[in-house]
Amino acid sequence: MRSLILITFTALFFQLSHAQVRLPKYISNGIVLQRQKPIKIWGYASPGEKVHVNFIKSSVTAITKKDSIWQVTFPALEAGGPYKLTISASNDVVVDDILIGDVWICSGQSNMELPMERLKDAYADVYKKATNKKIRQFTVPKNYNFNQAQQDFSQGSWIDVSPTHIKDFSGVAYFFAKEVYDKEKIPIGIVNAALGGSPAQSWISEHSINKFPEYQPMVNLYKSAAYRDSIKQYNDQRYKNWYGKLNATDTGLMLKWNMTGNDRSDWSKTMMPALWSAFSQDMKPGAIWMHRTFDINKKQINKSGRLFLGCIVDADSVYINGKFVGNTKYQYPPRKYDIANDLLVEGKNEITIRVIDENGKGGFVKDKPYEIVLENGEKIMLGGEWSYKVGTEMPKIEPHIFIQWKPIGLYNAMIHPLFHYSVKGVLWYQGESNTGKPQEYHTLMSNLISDWRKGWKQMDLPFYYVQLANFMEVKNEPQESNWAALRQQQLDMLNINNTGMAVAIDLGEWNDIHPLNKSEVGRRLALHALKNTYKHQEIVASGPLVKRHILQKNKVILEFHHTENGIGKADELRHFELAGDDRKYVKAKAMVSGKKIVVTS
Repeated sequence: MRSLILITFTALFFQLSHAQVRLPKYISNGIVLQRQKPIKIWGYASPGEKVHVNFIKSSVTAITKKDSIWQVTFPALEAGGPYKLTISASNDVVVDDILIGDVWICSGQSNMELPMERLKDAYADVYKKATNKKIRQFTVPKNYNFNQAQQDFSQGSWIDVSPTHIKDFSGVAYFFAKEVYDKEKIPIGIVNAALGGSPAQSWISEHSINKFPEYQPMVNLYKSAAYRDSIKQYNDQRYKNWYGKLNATDTGLMLKWNMTGNDRSDWSKTMMPALWSAFSQDMKPGAIWMHRTFDINKKQINKSGRLFLGCIVDADSVYINGKFVGNTKYQYPPRKYDIANDLLVEGKNEITIRVIDENGKGGFVKDKPYEIVLENGEKIMLGGEWSYKVGTEMPKIEPHIFIQWKPIGLYNAMIHPLFHYSVKGVLWYQGESNTGKPQEYHTLMSNLISDWRKGWKQMDLPFYYVQLANFMEVKNEPQESNWAALRQQQLDMLNINNTGMAVAIDLGEWNDIHPLNKSEVGRRLALHALKNTYKHQEIVASGPLVKRHILQKNKVILEFHHTENGIGKADELRHFELAGDDRKYVKAKAMVSGKKIVVTS
C-alpha cells in the first residue's frame, strides 16, 4: 500500500512540475490583436520551463516564473492578417486566423448585452445576410468573484459575423463595429463583457469601492462562501415554495383550462391589452388564465406563422387549440412563438394563456403587437375582448437576491482578466440599475473609468457611453424623476477627459426598457469614435449641449456647444419652465434665435 501511495504521489508531482503550456481563453483562434501597440502574449506553464513563441517572422523565448506565468512581447503592427502564432515547450500550441486591428471593450447591462437574436425581426435583412470575417466578438463568461481579481476566464472563443453567428453578437456592439469598419476598413474586435441588471458598483475595484462606506459591509459579506451559499439556498427555496404552492393550488391546471371545449360562460370579460390594475383593483398575484377565440378562413389554413404577444408581466404559457406553443419565464423578452402549419383550423380557433403574476402588477403591456402573422404576411389581430379567470391567488413572491450584481464581483471576474490585453477603447451602456440612487452615479463612474484606465495603463483610454433612453409613460405635468436625474449625472460625466455621450432620449420605447433601435445607438457611439479616436474632424458627433445661460430680467438665454448643424428649426419650443428663488416653476415660452434659445416667463 505504501508503495502504491509513493507511486501515485510521484506521478502527481511529475504532472504538476511538467504542466502543459496553456493560454488564456481570449488568446485563441480568431483573436483580434490591437494594432499600433506592442503585442503581449502570455500564458501558463511549469515554473522554470522554457517557452518558445513564434509570430509572423519573429521568435522569442520566455522562462516561466515561479507563479507559473510566462510572457513575451512582439513589436507593434499595422492592421492586417490572418497570421499564425505557434508556441513550443513541453507541448505545442497553435493559434490560427489572427487579425491585427482595433479592439473595443463593450460593457454595461442588458441594453449592451442584448443579442442580435432579440433584434432579428427589427433587422431581418441584416440578420439573414450579415457576413464580415473582419468583425469578430469574444463573449466574456458571466461570472463574479468577491475574493480576488481573476487572471483568466473559464471559457470563451472568438466568432466572426456570419448568418450562423450573428445571433450571438451584442446588437449595439455589432452596429458600432459595422460603422467603424465601413469607414476604416480595418479588423474590429468586440469584447462583449456585459451583464443584464448590473449596477455600476459591480464593475468597480475593491480599492475604489472602499470610498463608498455603505458598500463596504456588503463586500465583506459576499467574500464568505458560506454566506453566498445561504443566499443561493434562499433564492432556490423561495422559488420552489412559491411556484410549488402556485402549481398545487391552480384550479386551471387541475381542470385543464388550456384545452378546447371548456365551459367558460362564467369567465369575466375585459379589453386587452391592459394590466390587471386597469380593470380590477382587487387582482392579486397568482395564476390568471386568459382566453379568446379568433376565426380562420379556408385560405388561411395549412400556413405556418408567428404569434406575437407583446410583453406579458411576469410569465406566460401559451396554447392554441389546446396545444402548447411556447412559454417565457420572465417579463422582459417580447413574446414571439412559432405556429406550425397544421395548428390552425378553418373556422373558430382558441388561444389560452396562463399568466403568472408574481407581484400584483401583471397583465399585457400596452402598445405592443398582439397578433398572428401568417407566412404570407396576413395578420390576425388579437386585441380586443378577452375572457379571464383566476386560477389561484398568492402572496407576493419574496424578492430574489442577485449575487452577481453585488459590488466588485464583475470587475474581478469579467474585467480584470482583460488588462493584459491591449485595447482601443471602451463602449458603455448602463445606468438603469442605478436610477434608485442617481446622485452617486457620477462619482461611481469616475472611479470605474479610473480603475479601468489604470488597469489598461492608459489614462486617456477613450470611454464612450449611452445616456439613458426615454422609458415609462409620459407625464402631463412636470415632476421629479430619478431617470432624468441620472441623465444629468451622465451629462456631467463629459467633464472626464476623453469621454463622449451618445444621446438616446429619442430612441427609447415608453413600454420597454430594452428598445429595439440598437442600430442608431451603435451609430451614435461610432460617431464619437470616428471623430475623436479616428480623427475624422468633419464628423458631427454630438447634438447641441448647453454651454452656459445668461439671465436678463424676465428671460434666460441659453448658449450651446456643438451647433454645427444648428439647434433646431421649430419656431416655438415646448416643455420649458422657469422658477425664481422660491423654486416654484411656471410654464415658459422658448424660441430659437440663431444658435441660441431664449426662454421667457
